[in-house]
Amino acid sequence: MLAAKLALVLSGMSVIPQGTYSPLYAAKGAERVAVRAFALDREPVTRGDFLEFVKKNPAWRRSVIGTRADKGYLEDWKGDLAAGDAKDLRKPVTSVSRSAAYAYCTAKGKRLPTPDEWEYAAAASETKRDASRERSFISRLISFYTKRSASKIAAVGGSAPNVYGVRDMHELVWEWTADPHAAHKGHGDHMYCASSAIGAADPSNYPAFMRATVRSTLNDKTTLRTLGFRCAANA
Repeated sequence: MLAAKLALVLSGMSVIPQGTYSPLYAAKGAERVAVRAFALDREPVTRGDFLEFVKKNPAWRRSVIGTRADKGYLEDWKGDLAAGDAKDLRKPVTSVSRSAAYAYCTAKGKRLPTPDEWEYAAAASETKRDASRERSFISRLISFYTKRSASKIAAVGGSAPNVYGVRDMHELVWEWTADPHAAHKGHGDHMYCASSAIGAADPSNYPAFMRATVRSTLNDKTTLRTLGFRCAANA
């Protein structure tokens, strides 16, 4: 077991210990959800990482993607293998569909994180495992989200790691999860209006509403210039 965990760490992942978190929507009496220990990439997948993937897996190149992604797939690349200069290659890869993100993680022997895993890890600040109710933390996330722009995406690794050693979960781009709709199934179109607060465990957690709203618009073929991903694995 120890050797397996060490291998995950050496592969650029952090082992996230088991614990609980408070989801945006929770059934009565289940305000906190248990999450088993898992591993998560310390940084988002970069354009350079994805370039190496499409070199080895031609079926996921832009020119042959076909109906497995919408027309925005890798639209910010100049060609199948033209992902940009050295600076560009350190930026998070975006404009990829969930299917492509899934294929990438699978090729690495990993998987996409579940929504619970992603939210659990993302609730951590630099000093606390759960900072989701701290006003300063929430304000900082709102600032990141409201200033998000495809033209201003920086290289990965520029932010301070959280207590788990994971970076850039909020600072750069939105991120795919295994089932982006899982956290708000049953709320449907309410995600687009004030009634989205009905049933929320913490109606003041605006960053969680913003993430849920973005996820509610996605399907397996969706691509956005502000949407990337990172991989997870069992620990």
